Amino acid sequence: MEYSTTIEMAEKWGITSRRITKLCNEGRVEGAVLMGHTWIIPKDAAKPDEQKRGPKSTKTGENDETGRI
Repeated sequence: MEYSTTIEMAEKWGITSRRITKLCNEGRVEGAVLMGHTWIIPKDAAKPDEQKRGPKSTKTGENDETGRI
């Protein structure tokens, strides 16, 4: 099996190498292996789906529906 670095996969997937490192740390890249301080990723690995976060909440008392501050 052939492997790529996070930098090579960043170019292929169109995201930063830092983001790929984070995905690897979270266990979301199939087949990724940590070699020393470097993640190596199978060249045929699929890009993981991005998890969407919910809307940001407002601070308590600001812009709430009750109009209270």
